[in-house]
Amino acid sequence: MSSEEHVIEVRGLTKRYRATLAVDALGFTVRPGTVTGFLGPNGAGKSTTMRMILGLDAPDAGHARIGGRRYRELHRPLREVGALLEAKAFHPGRSAAAHLTALAAANEIPRSRVEEVLGLVGLTEAARRRAGTYSLGMAQRLGVATALLGDPGVLVLDEPVNGLDPEGIRWLRTLLRSLAAEGRTVFVSSHLIGEMALTADRLVVIGAGRLVADTSVADLSARYGSLEEAFLRLTSASTEFRGSSARTLDAGERTIS
Repeated sequence: MSSEEHVIEVRGLTKRYRATLAVDALGFTVRPGTVTGFLGPNGAGKSTTMRMILGLDAPDAGHARIGGRRYRELHRPLREVGALLEAKAFHPGRSAAAHLTALAAANEIPRSRVEEVLGLVGLTEAARRRAGTYSLGMAQRLGVATALLGDPGVLVLDEPVNGLDPEGIRWLRTLLRSLAAEGRTVFVSSHLIGEMALTADRLVVIGAGRLVADTSVADLSARYGSLEEAFLRLTSASTEFRGSSARTLDAGERTIS
């Protein structure tokens, strides 16, 4: 897979749930070789956007493409895109090993890869336990293992640090940065602004379903003094920021969800 096939493109993406405009003409590009953080207040539309990228929700307008194709058009989805949207998206009565083995068999992935990813996420010793007995942190590790099972070039992870202790958060930070260094596209949402400052190279920030920033962590932090200050000001002051330029949006241009 070439680097261009790793690119996530979102163009004019719009989604409404009855009277609520969850995502409003959203557009950005996520490229390989970097960790791109996805930030926004609760209810800003992050999870909805990720679900549309992965073809789980249909947009009302616009589109999301991975390597120029919709997710449903990918020939081998699990081998091309690894995703983590829910920490406990597995049968609680199955062991981690059984869960991954079934996925591997269904997607023609070698059985040896199951042991590899279990070791990578630190679940080798707990691999035969029922996954329903896992803590939230262990469930997150199993979710990461599932995302990595097909050795994909693109990773889309929604709040993967939830439930992880400080050691687990550091482990995941190191893992994500190493995957990006291999040339993969890593797109990860989080509500932990400080962690994004340590993990991400670039940031896509949304507020009320609209883009408010698409730039590097260094650029955003330098302009506002800190990433936390940048996040608070951008998401409360209706400012759109792209690289070294910014403009203030009129109140009528925003739709509050």
